[in-house]
Amino acid sequence: MLAAQSGTELRLALRNGEQVLITLLIPIVLLVGLSTLDVVPLPEPRIAAVVPGVLALAVMSTAFTGQAIALGFDRRYGVVRRLAATALPRWLLVAGRLVAVLGIVALQVVVLCALAMALGWRPEPSGLGWALLLVLLGCAAFGSLGILLGGSLRAEITLAVANLVWFVLLLAGGIVVPLGMLPGPLAVVGAVLPSGALAEGLRTALSAGQAPSAAQVLVLVGWTLVASALALRTVKLR
Repeated sequence: MLAAQSGTELRLALRNGEQVLITLLIPIVLLVGLSTLDVVPLPEPRIAAVVPGVLALAVMSTAFTGQAIALGFDRRYGVVRRLAATALPRWLLVAGRLVAVLGIVALQVVVLCALAMALGWRPEPSGLGWALLLVLLGCAAFGSLGILLGGSLRAEITLAVANLVWFVLLLAGGIVVPLGMLPGPLAVVGAVLPSGALAEGLRTALSAGQAPSAAQVLVLVGWTLVASALALRTVKLR
């Protein structure tokens, strides 16, 4: 049942043109543009600073923005309510969405890393395991936030809020510009956001081959627990 539901969710997501644009094409454009053009001041080699942020963006786009918008409109059109009336238990409906998110993220990571390596990126092998752990924690944190947003607000409001949050975190959440290069107050705020913790943790793992800091892991776990607890109380079927 889980495999069937996850496969359905994954196929529906990949058929959505807007979803594919957000989750894959935009990260690819940013990867190539920021690596080859001096549009944003970044430490050298530029590719090493760009790839972790783009991977964090891919996770955020899929697990948060795409998830929130899809859930919001599924609720609006009664899809979630009808599925809940079938033999599928509610936990399986949520699990199916999360497994589909992991599938899309895995596809993104493969495509983005292959392109980055073609552009000259060489990650530290000792940090690959830590990077995988961070991606999973990022999926949990952003996925919980996406379910909270998409399951609590009207579809139109969810669409506006999800895109606004995506844009703000892209520019000021440690994704495009590392936290160390942001103004002091923004860097402090970015460090406690899931985008900042994920991007900086990936930079540490992939560039230096070191484990992320305990603070970065705690930020991702904390956002997951808080968002999950709120979602259990506020998510609606319609």
